[in-house]
Amino acid sequence: MAGSLRRIVVPGEELDASVEGEEPYVVDVGGRKIATVMGILERKDQRIVYTPLEAIYIPKPGDVVIGIVSGIGVTNWFVDINSPYQAVLNIQDFLGRPFNPATDDPAKLLKVGDYVKAKVVAFDRSRNPLLTVQDGGLGRITEGKVVTISPAKVARVIGRRGSMINMIKEETGCNLFVAVNGRVHVKCKDERLEDIVVVAVKMIEKEAHKAGLTERIRRMIREERAARGV
Repeated sequence: MAGSLRRIVVPGEELDASVEGEEPYVVDVGGRKIATVMGILERKDQRIVYTPLEAIYIPKPGDVVIGIVSGIGVTNWFVDINSPYQAVLNIQDFLGRPFNPATDDPAKLLKVGDYVKAKVVAFDRSRNPLLTVQDGGLGRITEGKVVTISPAKVARVIGRRGSMINMIKEETGCNLFVAVNGRVHVKCKDERLEDIVVVAVKMIEKEAHKAGLTERIRRMIREERAARGV
């Protein structure tokens, strides 16, 4: 890595022992570090870090995620959290009180297709991840738009020390929440601004491996605002 600050890594490539990377995207094979998916190798401060460009979301307790209600059970909802694992949200948790089947209709509380912001409270791969909405700021998303990206691109949307997301907020005045499972909640004062931010997020996902992206996104936002008169 001497003299090289940023380059693409291909699957199967051996990495130096000093490189930082997480399983399953970097694995140990006979004492050698091997990349399993395409990624970026770059220097961050004094560290050399491998960031995958492809990834799946594996839930961890404490993660705040954005899910889509995909099914309704007798006492719970099934929630797509952009992961191989389908999550479960109990009706009692959503209500914050005991569930009364005589008066509480889950289909009237949350419908299939509704977005929810929730926290993973339990997951051990032997059963579905369990969600809660009982912390502050959690629950059904009723305003704005949600865009789904690869979980591998979450860090790029946020940017180093928040540089990308802060720039988007400054240029649009919008609020953005980037969930670890690859869903971004965008809420703006004008729906046209929401559309611009959605385009920006998808552009970041597509061009995550390219340098100078923050300034290109800034120019795109300014051009779109001028074109749409917002």
